[in-house]
Amino acid sequence: MESSSAKPSVGPPPNPLLSLSTFIHRLGSQLATRLDDTKRLAAAAFPAFLPPAPPHSLPFASVSQRQGKQTAASETSLNSEHVARRLVGTSVYTVSNTNNEFVLVSDAEGVKSIGLLCFRKEDAEAFLAQVRSRRGELRGGAKVVPITLDQVYMLKVEGIAFRFLPDPVQIKNALELRASDIKSGFDGVPVFQSDLLVVKKKNKRYCPIYFQKEDIEKALSTVSRVSRGAGFSQHIMVGSLEDVLKKMEAHLSSHMAHSSLTVALF
Repeated sequence: MESSSAKPSVGPPPNPLLSLSTFIHRLGSQLATRLDDTKRLAAAAFPAFLPPAPPHSLPFASVSQRQGKQTAASETSLNSEHVARRLVGTSVYTVSNTNNEFVLVSDAEGVKSIGLLCFRKEDAEAFLAQVRSRRGELRGGAKVVPITLDQVYMLKVEGIAFRFLPDPVQIKNALELRASDIKSGFDGVPVFQSDLLVVKKKNKRYCPIYFQKEDIEKALSTVSRVSRGAGFSQHIMVGSLEDVLKKMEAHLSSHMAHSSLTVALF
């Protein structure tokens, strides 16, 4: 498991850095265009599944990952901590400087700061290259850093929002697996699961969920009931990370924390 060298904590919402307005609008447009290009390639084969395009121009700001007193811990519910524990071990990537500051996206009113988190390290490195090319003071100090999803989730609970940049290869895989479902589109971070991989232990059922189709195919290859080749696809179900988290939260909020079903992410 990878983890960041400094755990981010919540500070007051920062004001937009007006002197960087030209840079941040161009950078936001470039990142959105890159994601849209990926979706257009997938939509060429599956036009019915293309979700609405996100806004193209977003301002950026930065927020400090200060190591001060943690006040949100006492306010975090047991349910949130339970969900966060299921996310331990999975990392995403973002950009920070030597002061452990994230580059964040601010909404149009400057009320909410949104972090850009990449599931592929190379996407975060491309983001870093653009930051360095536009901001000279960050050329030597900016870096790509991993942050685990449990940390991201707890920041979300505390009021910090994040936007994920999924792996475009996995978006394509998800659309291909959903090709027969003409009534359903796809949006969010794709995840893959199979009933054949559910593990039963005593009174518990453990349901593994994978971020990469290739990983679940490897897992299915060990199950004797699955034939190799095209037979894998019919045993794989596609969902989104966002939906999984919502269902886990609703599940726990319904006083079912001791249910027999447990989700594990890979």
